[in-house]
Amino acid sequence: MWTKESIHKTVEDQRSFFRSDKTLDVEFRIRQLKKLKKAVEDHEEDLKTALEADLGRHALEAYFCDIGTVILEANEMIHGLRKWAKPETHYSGVLCFPSMRTKVFKMPYGVSLIISPFNFPILLSLGVLVASIGGGNTAVIKTSSKTPNCTRALQQLISEAFPPEYITVIDGGHDVADMCLEERFDKIFYTGSPRVARHVMEMAAKNLTPVALELGGEQGNFCIVRKDADIDDAARKIAFFKLLNAGQICININQIAVAEEIADQFLEALKNAFERQIGNALENPEYSKLVSRDAYDKCESEATEYADRIVYGGNGDRGTCRFEPTIIYPVSLDEKIVNHELFCPLLPVVPFKDAEIDSLLENIASREHGLALYIFTEDRRWALDVMQRQQFGGGCVNEVCLHLMVKGVPFGGTGHSGMGAYHGEWGFREFTHPQTVLVGHIHCNLPLREHPYSGKNNAWKEKFIRFFEN
Repeated sequence: MWTKESIHKTVEDQRSFFRSDKTLDVEFRIRQLKKLKKAVEDHEEDLKTALEADLGRHALEAYFCDIGTVILEANEMIHGLRKWAKPETHYSGVLCFPSMRTKVFKMPYGVSLIISPFNFPILLSLGVLVASIGGGNTAVIKTSSKTPNCTRALQQLISEAFPPEYITVIDGGHDVADMCLEERFDKIFYTGSPRVARHVMEMAAKNLTPVALELGGEQGNFCIVRKDADIDDAARKIAFFKLLNAGQICININQIAVAEEIADQFLEALKNAFERQIGNALENPEYSKLVSRDAYDKCESEATEYADRIVYGGNGDRGTCRFEPTIIYPVSLDEKIVNHELFCPLLPVVPFKDAEIDSLLENIASREHGLALYIFTEDRRWALDVMQRQQFGGGCVNEVCLHLMVKGVPFGGTGHSGMGAYHGEWGFREFTHPQTVLVGHIHCNLPLREHPYSGKNNAWKEKFIRFFEN
């Protein structure tokens, strides 16, 4: 049972460990990343069992979404860290003569706090930990109280691999999270909802602690299917994505905008895709469950509000917390269900005239920024142009979610979908501060910057400064 005193001691112990300078050594960090990777591999079955117990995850989905992705993250950090952590050398410029060399050191922040969510409890704890370790920090991981089995598995894994003064997993509810936030951390990384993110930022501001936020977005992520899209391909990929973790994914499709010219064909293709991939979702052991009865009740309540427009699904089993993938059609852009994040298997479909696509895009642009945007169309040039004009975290053209798996690129939101970015080098950057140090010389220093500035003998100073600064 964590208390304010035990959390404070943990943070202070980690601060002492950080000040020992052990984590500054890049080779030390690489050894810890390899240790973390091996621990994940050794505990694979335990993690799968925990994910099945908490979220009803099939073993393959558990590996694909949580376990294997952590290994992927660790490998990328291990392979790139020496290069990324190497100090940069820059030319100082003539005005700094004779001190012509400036270094930029990539310094760790210190003691980091990672607050992870329930939907990907392994990936969004250990995946962020990879970035923290790579940056040279210590870490306190506060896990979600909604996934207790995963928390226990993580505590076992971390305690076997690392001493608590380096890495610690803390369990508990919102009260424990607040106890953590009352401590002075050097970096906070939070994944979750915009509502809680405001509270995290408010608490962090008391200590001026830098914060990274990975949020789902308050008005959800759009998927646009134009009339020239490959309907079967779009339906197949969208069905896969909406089935994944029963829709409990921050980058998942919240609502589909479909050109009304193809709406009927698309709906049939989407129904068929759900049938092919999952069949009877309530009886299929491969289909995940909602994380809690509260989450189930919220999903069921919203489905009931739109019962007269459900064209597929709509049924659930409160005992198992499973709810069918559910298509709701037609829905207009001003309705409640398409103006907040759903985080469940409900899928509202908004018809639009393809010729009025600009109006749809204006509506999307006027909303709070989503974490993802997906577009299905044959006109890739148009789609890429749209992607460069809309503001969102990341996305795909004629695909779903796979941008998350690409090496060397950032993952993060903007505005109400977050701030900061991570994965690979971007994660290293997120957990380090670029520290600039000019290397001065004691000989040949000109009095250019020094007083006096006035008088006939000093007029040359202004001429030189103007010349070199223009």
